[in-house]
Amino acid sequence: MLKQWSQSAGNQLYNILLYIVGTSETLRNGFIYYSLPLDRLVCRTTLFSSLEDENTKKISVHVPTHLKPINDDLSHYLAGLIEGDGHFSKQQQLVIVFNSLDIHLAYFIKSVLGYGTVRQVKNKNAVLFLISSKAGIITVLNLINGKIKTQVKLDQIISNILPFFNISFNLSLNTCFNNSWLAGFSDADASFQIKLVNKISNKKEVRLNFQVDQKYQEILILIKRFLGGNIGYRSNQNTYYYGSTSFGSARNVIHYFDTYHLQSTKHINYLKWRNAYIIIQDREHLNEIGLNKIIKLKETMNRYQEGQE
Repeated sequence: MLKQWSQSAGNQLYNILLYIVGTSETLRNGFIYYSLPLDRLVCRTTLFSSLEDENTKKISVHVPTHLKPINDDLSHYLAGLIEGDGHFSKQQQLVIVFNSLDIHLAYFIKSVLGYGTVRQVKNKNAVLFLISSKAGIITVLNLINGKIKTQVKLDQIISNILPFFNISFNLSLNTCFNNSWLAGFSDADASFQIKLVNKISNKKEVRLNFQVDQKYQEILILIKRFLGGNIGYRSNQNTYYYGSTSFGSARNVIHYFDTYHLQSTKHINYLKWRNAYIIIQDREHLNEIGLNKIIKLKETMNRYQEGQE
């Protein structure tokens, strides 16, 4: 049985960005901001021509109240989380892997689903969330039906689960990210990085990168279409990676995660990454004090991943 949480999202307003292409000096590549109720929220690709674009509002120093996904958005979050670190096994089990520091998230998923067990992996910095019961698997399938985005995960469900359950299952028709799917997927497979590059002028260039690594690039193409950025390929690993690469893309990342919140310890990294962006947008990184602030943020990020396989 799916439990409901107390926060009400029915009347909550979310900002929508529409990209408009200018035809004169006064209308450059700018944006129109709309506020719409959650049930009318639509997906738009958001692109930013430059950090100093006169038509873009600055990212606020005020961080939105952190909320857990509820109702339909919980289903999208769970679908993204399963696509990232979940697996439907041949034993008709759902297994999701978490870092040990994210055990709270495993128990949150258990509590809202009403099914499953949480186990520590021996000699590893990881915990497993497992659902083995037929009722639990059916509950999950009903929640994520029509919300899975990759053919690989769909094929896994078709091969390992559906022959034993009298249920039809469909791939998502939504190629955008106007829900918490990307938040769940990012809690599983994404990272926030601050990079300092030494330039010939002896100055450091700050780069903010939101990165996702995948064996297949189909989902990365959708992410790039939504956030901007680039997709690369590592021939030695035979894997693809998405990177936000520009401050315009980083801004898009912030708009998304300020609306749809991460639930793992990556949320802490995101807030530091977001803080670095604010320092840059205020041009404080051009002086030593501001740059040192960014360096300190960088040094305290991703510590929870140390020792993780």
